[in-house]
Amino acid sequence: MLRKIRITLATICVLLITWRFVDFTGTAQPIAGWLTDIQFMPAVLALNAWVVVGLVLLTLILGRIYCSIICPLGILQDLLARLRPRKNKKVGRYSYSPEMRWLRYPVLVLFIVALVAGVGSFVALLEPYSAFGRMATNFLEPLYAWGNNVLASIAEHYDSYAFYHEEVWMRSLPTFLIAVGSLLILAVLAWVGGRTYCNTICPVGTLLSFFSRFSFLKIRFDEEKCRHCSACTKSCKASCIDFESHKVDYSRCVVCGDCIESCKFGALKYSRPTPKRPTPDPSREGGEKAGAQLSSDSEALPLTGERGEGLSRRSFLIGAALAGTTAAFAQVKTKMDGGLAEIEDKVAPERKTPLTPPGSLSARHFQQYCTGCQLCVAQCPNQVLRPSTGLLTLMQPTMSYERGYCRPECTRCIDVCPTDAIRPIKAEEKSSIQIGHAVWVKKNCVVITDGVECGHCARMCPVGAITMVNLDPEDELSPKVPAVNESRCIGCGACENLCPARPFSAIYVEGHEVHKFV
Repeated sequence: MLRKIRITLATICVLLITWRFVDFTGTAQPIAGWLTDIQFMPAVLALNAWVVVGLVLLTLILGRIYCSIICPLGILQDLLARLRPRKNKKVGRYSYSPEMRWLRYPVLVLFIVALVAGVGSFVALLEPYSAFGRMATNFLEPLYAWGNNVLASIAEHYDSYAFYHEEVWMRSLPTFLIAVGSLLILAVLAWVGGRTYCNTICPVGTLLSFFSRFSFLKIRFDEEKCRHCSACTKSCKASCIDFESHKVDYSRCVVCGDCIESCKFGALKYSRPTPKRPTPDPSREGGEKAGAQLSSDSEALPLTGERGEGLSRRSFLIGAALAGTTAAFAQVKTKMDGGLAEIEDKVAPERKTPLTPPGSLSARHFQQYCTGCQLCVAQCPNQVLRPSTGLLTLMQPTMSYERGYCRPECTRCIDVCPTDAIRPIKAEEKSSIQIGHAVWVKKNCVVITDGVECGHCARMCPVGAITMVNLDPEDELSPKVPAVNESRCIGCGACENLCPARPFSAIYVEGHEVHKFV
């Protein structure tokens, strides 16, 4: 029953969390948003004391069920481990191994140091929720968008607009490659040792292990019923059960229930501490041992192994996700201007200071609190956010306006951020937050290069920070060019995105280290 409950709850959690990452419509936010809020590390960074205390109490009472039910990366490890084929069905998948403290605790120390120092790239690599988010957005989101586009084409055929087409594009090649590498490493570790990553590398697992040692409910041995068949050890994906000494390493046990189900003699139970039994009468002990010996000699010791999965299934599932995603990113669509001329794609300018979303307060604050989970990147409806390629901010979101601009009324990234790296602000407040300012580049402007009138940037500016002035102030007949009022500009990027100059816009937004109200 314990294993069935765990599998049911874990399935619900991982499906809802995955849906939230791949859903670009915002439908999943009110339904599955709470699952992000109860993730351990995002709750710590968001200073959500109630969640942190609740998870610690949950661990002290029930053990590390967080890792087997709530954490999506932990559930993914279990799925990958089941894909490992076995040549001999009678041989168990796992064996007992001692705790690798020499690796476990130094990794945790390095993680904490990187977190305090604001080295977001290292934090993003190890944080389990963020690692799962990168895999979901890079492998599953394109497949989800493809399915949506198929439905949109069918609906369009019947003059229905229940669905709309979503463009599939690669936001960051380095992040995609890191997601591929993370999945491969996780798969190898899961196939070889089950929960190796969870119990050796994951900093959240190590933190919770300090509390799980003292949990009230634990997997406990009944030594009188144990027949030393080793079935529990061979089924333990945490490699934490030593059947010979009847000991369980509770710092690594994730209370999955596999050992209880594998034991055919009822020697393992998930229970509270039991009082010690009184010392038996020596005069009666001989008869009881003789009866137990006869019973044990007459009983068979069957070992049941889990059904092995073939190599073809493993190859199909992982290969389909990677190959399908790569094919999606490889598509090249030619944009045409009225079917007459090809439109050249915009190229991102070289910004001296990267742009961070409104509500992030400053580049320093954003770098220290963001774990690079890619949730805001996946949810951005204007395709403004994409992972950074900087060394210290690798995989953390940055803003660029080749595909859209940050609309003043949109607060999607603010609504979904689980760590408060993007602080909650209202839509009306967003229009007064200055994240950067526009800069005019004379050599790219079509007024100069083509000798035509434009003024498109001034017309599209939502805050009226751009006005058209004569290129030569002393000549009223000189062409009009944009002039930017930096004290009024909020850096939304409407001018940069809508500028007709290509491939480089004639006006672009330079970021600010610290945001301010205008």
